[in-house]
Amino acid sequence: MDKLSEEKESKKSSRFQGFIYLVLIPLLFAITIALIVMTILGHNVFELAKEYGQKIPFVSSVFEEDNSQSLEKLETKSIELEAEIKDREAKISQLESQLESKDEEISKVQLEKERLEEEILELTAIKEENKRAFKDIVKTYETISAKKAAPIISNMSEEEALKILSNVKADTLAGIMEKMEPELAAKYTELLTAEVDSNSEIQ
Repeated sequence: MDKLSEEKESKKSSRFQGFIYLVLIPLLFAITIALIVMTILGHNVFELAKEYGQKIPFVSSVFEEDNSQSLEKLETKSIELEAEIKDREAKISQLESQLESKDEEISKVQLEKERLEEEILELTAIKEENKRAFKDIVKTYETISAKKAAPIISNMSEEEALKILSNVKADTLAGIMEKMEPELAAKYTELLTAEVDSNSEIQ
């Protein structure tokens, strides 16, 4: 009994092995050779398989499912990309508006700077002109006689008189002081001394 079952099993396995060696392996080999030859000849094997596969009911349903899934994936991806593009565009427009406002602010600051520079130049020019005018006034007091200069300076404000007296030459100052009233001469002498002391302390 055991021998009979063993013989049946060995016959089945030998038939199966015969099928594999005689049919399956040569078939696979032939398919592989055919695919290689078609690829060398320039045919797209996958497209052909898809085309012929669609004609077979079961295989065509697989291709249709793959197509529908791939289309859904592509649509989803497309929507995501569009949303990302809109987001990027919004960010870009926001940055552009910020840049424009910064440019406007920079332009305003630049204009203000230019205005201030012009104002400084004008003030510097006025200051230089005033210096020249004051030097001319001092020269005038140095050229006229002390007898004429003393009464004019005596009638000036204390600040203006002190300014002129502190800038004239020493001999001119002495002549003007000599022609002034003694009380006024003493007052300006005291003020000039205090000014000299304060200048020496600063230095």
